[in-house]
Amino acid sequence: MVFKRLLGSLGVGGPTVDTVLDPGAARPGGALTGQVHLQGGDADFDIEHITLELVARVEAEHGEGESEGVVAFERFTVGGGFRLGAGQRHSVPFTVMLPWETPITELYGQALGIVLGVRTELAVAGARDKGDLDQLTVAPLPAQEAVLEALGQLGFGFKSADLEYGRINGTGQQLPFYQEIELTPAPQYAHQVNEIEVTFLAGPGGMEVVLEADKRGGLFSGGHDVLTRFTVGHHDSRDWNTEVDGWIRQLVEHRASYGSHGSHGFHGHGDPYAGHGGHHGYGDHHHGDHHDEHHRSGPGMGTVVAAGAAGLAVGVVGGMVAAEVVDEVGDFFEGDEEDEG
Repeated sequence: MVFKRLLGSLGVGGPTVDTVLDPGAARPGGALTGQVHLQGGDADFDIEHITLELVARVEAEHGEGESEGVVAFERFTVGGGFRLGAGQRHSVPFTVMLPWETPITELYGQALGIVLGVRTELAVAGARDKGDLDQLTVAPLPAQEAVLEALGQLGFGFKSADLEYGRINGTGQQLPFYQEIELTPAPQYAHQVNEIEVTFLAGPGGMEVVLEADKRGGLFSGGHDVLTRFTVGHHDSRDWNTEVDGWIRQLVEHRASYGSHGSHGFHGHGDPYAGHGGHHGYGDHHHGDHHDEHHRSGPGMGTVVAAGAAGLAVGVVGGMVAAEVVDEVGDFFEGDEEDEG
C-alpha cells in the first residue's frame, strides 16, 4: 500500500515522493529493492538526500501498564545531491539489506499481525519531510520456517505475535526490540504450561532460538516464565520434529526444576520513548538428548495459521483477513505521523 503525501514543510507546490517496493516478501538479512519516484513541484528544488527508514509498531511495558509506539530500527540513504526541475519526474532505484533480526510478518502468505513499514524521508532545501509510507512484508528464513512447521506438526497452535521493546540477556540481540510468537501448547504439554513463546534472533552466522514457557501457577505460588536458548545454522538439515520436541522437553523439565525457586526468567521492558532498554533473563541451554518417542504429526503451522489463527494476532474476534491487516498499517502509521507533526 502506498501513501502519497505532499511535502507539507514546503507548502503547496512542493515535490511529492512515491516509494514502490518490488513485489514479493523480503527476508531477514536479505535484499529489499524498489524505486523512489519523485514528481517535481511548481519550481526547481535541490534534493539533498532521500532516506528510507524501517519502522515497526512495538509494545512496551512500563509502570503505568502497556503502550504501543513506532520504533525506527534502520535507516538507509539511497539518493540525493541533484536538482529536481519543476514538474520533472525522476526515479531512484535502490537495493538495501534488511537487518538479520527484522521480524517476520507472514507465514505461508498469511499475515501474523506484525506491523512494519518503510518510510521515505526527503530532504529538500534544508527542510525534511516523511513523505511516503509503504507496508513491509517479511517472510521467514528457511530455519525459522522449519522450526515453526515442526512446532505445528508436534501439535502446537498459533495464538498471536507481537514485538516487545527490550532486550534478551546474554544473546547477540542487535535491535531494541524482539519478536514473540505465542503458541498454544500441544496436548501432551497442556497440563504443564499455558503457552510457549518463540523468539528468533538471526545473524550472519546462524540463529538463536529462544523458547519461553509460561508456567501454570499453583494455589500458593504464582506463575513465572522459564526460558531456554538453542542455536542453529541457516542451512542445517535436521530431523526438525525430533529436534524441536527435544527443545520443548528441556524447557518443560527446566520449568519443573525451577518450580520452587521463584522466577527463573523475567520480562523487563524499558520505555522506548525515554531511551531505557529492558532485560529478559533466561537459562542458557543448548541441544539436549533426542528422545525416541514419536508423536502424531499435526497439520503443520502453516495450515494452522491459514485456518484463521492469524486473526487472533491482532485481537479481532472471528479473524482478520490480510487486506484488513494492510489497512491497519496505514491507519497506525498515519496516526503516528500526525502525532509527530
